[in-house]
Amino acid sequence: MEALLKILSYPFTVLFYLLFGITILVFHPVQWVCFNWFGYNAHKKSVDYFNWTLMRCLNVLGTTFHIKINTAVPENVPIIIVSNHQSMWDIPPISWYLRKYHPKFISKVELGKGIPSISYNLRHGGSVLIDRKNPRQAIVELVKFSKYLQKNKRSGVIFPEGTRSKTGVPKPFRRSGLQTLFKKVPEGYVIPVTFNNSWKLQRYGMFPIQMGVRFEMIAHPAIKISDFEVEMLIDKVEETITSNVHK
Repeated sequence: MEALLKILSYPFTVLFYLLFGITILVFHPVQWVCFNWFGYNAHKKSVDYFNWTLMRCLNVLGTTFHIKINTAVPENVPIIIVSNHQSMWDIPPISWYLRKYHPKFISKVELGKGIPSISYNLRHGGSVLIDRKNPRQAIVELVKFSKYLQKNKRSGVIFPEGTRSKTGVPKPFRRSGLQTLFKKVPEGYVIPVTFNNSWKLQRYGMFPIQMGVRFEMIAHPAIKISDFEVEMLIDKVEETITSNVHK
C-alpha cells in the first residue's frame, strides 16, 4: 500500500507544485498592493488568505488538517508561540489558525529573498531574519523583535529545535533564543504548539510529497511568562510540546 501511495504521489505532486507556483505568483502583487496602498491590516489579510490557500493546495494531495486550539490569551498582550518543527508546511497552519494573534516568524536570512510572496512577507510583514552563522546579529535582531512584539502586542513564532526534524522525533531545544525573548517580554504569554505527521509530507524530500497525510496541530493552554523563572519556563514549554508528539 505504501509503495502504491508513493507512485500515486508523483502526478499529484506535479499538480500540487503547479497550484503552489500559481499561488505564490498571484499573491505577491496582491501583497504589494495591500502593503503599499492600504497598509498593515490589508497586508495581513492578504497573508492570512495566502496561507489558507497554501493549505488548500496541500488538500490536493489528500492532506487533512486536524487542529486543536486549547488556548485563550488576554487581549493586547505580546505572545511567544513556541513550536516543534517537522516541515516547511508547519507555517501555514500557524499563520491561519492563530491569525488573530498576528504571528510573525523568526526565520533564517536566506528566506528573505528570491521566493515570491514568502520573501516579501518576511521582509515587510513584521517577521525577523536571522543569520544563523552570526550569533551577535541574531541576538541584536531578537532584541529588536521583542520590542516590536511589546509595542504592537503581536506574537512571535520560534522553532527552538533550530532545524526541522526529518523523522518527527523532537530535537533538544536550543535555549538562547527563548531566553532572550522570555527575558525581554516578561509581561507576555507563551503558547506551546505541537505538530504531528507534518514531517511525512517531506519523507521523500521535496519530490514527491507523500499523499494522504493526517496533519495535526495542537495549540496548548497559554502560560504567563512572569509566573516562571526563565529556565523553568523553557523546561515546561519543551515538555508540553514534546510529550504530545506521536512516537
